Amino acid sequence: MCGIVGYIGNRDAYPIVLNGLKRLEYRGYDSAGIALYDGTKIQLCKTKGKVADLEEKFSRQMATKCKIGIGHTRWATHGVPNDINSHPHYSNSGDLVIIHNGIIENYASIKKELINRGYTFYSDTDTEVLVNLIEDIKINQKVKLGQAVQIALNEVVGAYAIALFDKNKPDEIVVAKLGSPLAIGIGEDEFFVASDATPFIEFTKNAIYLEDEEMAIIRLGKDVNIRKVKDDSSVAPYIQKLKLNLEQIEKGGYDYFMLKEIYEQPSVIKDTYRGRLLADKGIIKLGGLENHIEKFTNADRIIIVACGTSWHAGLVAEYIFEDWARIPVEVEYASEFRYRNPVITDKDIIIAISQSGETADTLAAIKLAKEKGAFVYGICNVVGSTISRATDSGTYTHAGPEIGVASTKAFTTQITVLTMIALKLAKVKGTISQSNYRLHLRELELIPSNVEMALQKNNDIEEIAKLFKDATNFLYLGRGYNFPVALEGALKLKEISYIHAEGYPAAEMKHGPIALIDEQMPIVVIAVNSNHYDKVVSNIQEIKSRKGKIIAVVTEGDTVVKELADYIMEVPNTPETLSPLVTTIPLQLLSYHIALMLGRNVDQPRNLAKAVTVE
Repeated sequence: MCGIVGYIGNRDAYPIVLNGLKRLEYRGYDSAGIALYDGTKIQLCKTKGKVADLEEKFSRQMATKCKIGIGHTRWATHGVPNDINSHPHYSNSGDLVIIHNGIIENYASIKKELINRGYTFYSDTDTEVLVNLIEDIKINQKVKLGQAVQIALNEVVGAYAIALFDKNKPDEIVVAKLGSPLAIGIGEDEFFVASDATPFIEFTKNAIYLEDEEMAIIRLGKDVNIRKVKDDSSVAPYIQKLKLNLEQIEKGGYDYFMLKEIYEQPSVIKDTYRGRLLADKGIIKLGGLENHIEKFTNADRIIIVACGTSWHAGLVAEYIFEDWARIPVEVEYASEFRYRNPVITDKDIIIAISQSGETADTLAAIKLAKEKGAFVYGICNVVGSTISRATDSGTYTHAGPEIGVASTKAFTTQITVLTMIALKLAKVKGTISQSNYRLHLRELELIPSNVEMALQKNNDIEEIAKLFKDATNFLYLGRGYNFPVALEGALKLKEISYIHAEGYPAAEMKHGPIALIDEQMPIVVIAVNSNHYDKVVSNIQEIKSRKGKIIAVVTEGDTVVKELADYIMEVPNTPETLSPLVTTIPLQLLSYHIALMLGRNVDQPRNLAKAVTVE
C-alpha cells in the first residue's frame, strides 16, 4: 500500500523523486523518505509524517545533484510510523539501500538467522531484514546484485514491490514485484520506477508493467533486463503507451481531489458509456463481454467479489442482474471469500471489481476462482493493472485517476459498467421487454445531466452539514436498490470525518437499531420514488415518533417526505433501477462538507491508503 518511486539518468534525481512521492502520497502517508547517491556517499533523509515534512527536512541538507535516487511514502505494516521505521533502509554495510511496498511474512525467522550471523537491526521493519538478506547472499555467494535479489526473493514469503541500488554500482537499479504494482518508465537514456505511472507522466509515455514474480535490472545505456524470479529465465519487455495526462492528476482549481472527483462524475460516467451505449440504435457494445456472452447467459450464477466501495457497487449490481437478467447473484467480500472454502464450479462467473486493479484480497479471490475453473471477469479503472491482466476478460471504467482516498467517481462508473452488462445480458436472454430495455438505455444516457442537477444542490447540503458536524453517530437507511447506497454513504462519513456511522436496510431498523434513536441521532433516509416509497415513509414516521433528526434524500417535487423530514436533499427524478447513480451524490457532498468543517484532510484520511495491496 506504500508508494515507491525511483530515477536513474542524467537529470537531477531529487526533484523527480520528491514530486513523484507527492503524487503517490495517496498510497500511504505515515512517513516518507528519500535516498540519493552523489558519487561519493548516499544522502538519506526520512521522517515520520507527510512528504511535505520530508521536503522541509531535506531542504536543510546540502543536496548536490544526484543522478540516481529512490523514495518512499509509507502506510505502516511492520513497525510504528516513526523516523527509524521509515524507508529507505540500508544494509549493514551501508552499500545497499532499498524501498519496499508489501509484507514479508517470514521475516522473523530470516531476521533470527541473520542476527546469528552477526547482523544488526535498527528498525522494526521486515524491509530491513530483506535488504540484509540480499547483502548476505551477495557477499557469501559471491554473486552480482541482480542475482542476489533473485535468490533472496525465492527465500521470502509474502508480497513485495522493491527497488534498490548499490552505491558501488550507481548506474543500476534492481526492481521486482509480487502482489504489489510496479511500473518502469522508459525515457531517452533515463529510467523511472514507481508504483504507478503518475510520477513520470510528464517525462515519458512509454512504460513497462512488471508481472508477478518478475524482476528487472535497469542499467543506463542498456535495455531493461527482465527475468523471472523463480528460474531466472528471460522475459521480453512489453512497452505500453500511456494514455494518462498531467492535467488528470492535478487538482484543476479545486481545494481537494475529493471535491474535484465528485464534480467529475457527470463527465466520467459519460466517458464510461461513450462508444459503448448507443441508445438511439438500441445497442450496448462491450468488447470484453461480446466474446464471452454465452458463458454469462449459460452461467448457473454470478459471484461478485470486491472490497469497500467496490463491494457496495457489487450489491447494487446484485439487484440489477437479478431483476433484469434473472441470473442468481452472490456478492462476497473478497477478504473473506477464500477463507470459507467457497463452492465454485466451472458453471460460475466471477466478477471482480477494484478501482486500482491491485487489491490484494480481490487478487487472491481471483486466483482461487481460476483454480476452481470459474470464468473471471474484471472491472477496474487502471489500465495495465494486475487484475486487468489476471482476469479472463473484463471492462475498464473510464473514471480517470482517482487520487482522493475515499472513492467517489469510481463507485458511479463501476455501477455504470455493471448496469450496461446487466442490460446487455437481459437483452440477449430475452428477460427484459424491448420497451423497458430502450427506456433504460435512454435513461442511462441522461444520468450525467441528472448528476449535474444533483451537484447544483451543493450549497443546500453544506448548510445541513453545518448543523450536524458535531454529531457523534449517524444512521443511514435505504431500501432495495438504495440499501447499498446507504452503506456507501455511511462508509464515506466514517472514512473522512471519523464520525461513527452505520448503514441498514430501512426495514431492519426496528430489529435493533431503533433503540439508538433519540433527539441527538441524525438519520439519513433515502426516500426517492420507488416501489418501496410507502414503506420508507412508514419508517420515517417511526423515526419521527422517537424524535430522531431526519435528513431525507428525496425526488424533486416530493411533498410527503418533505413534510415529515427535518431536512431534505433533493435529486432529479430517476428510475429506481438507476437511482443509486444519483442518490449517492448528496451523501458524498454531505460527508465532504462535514469532514472539512471538522478540519479533516479529506484526501488523506488517517490510517487509510488508496490501493490496499496487502492482506
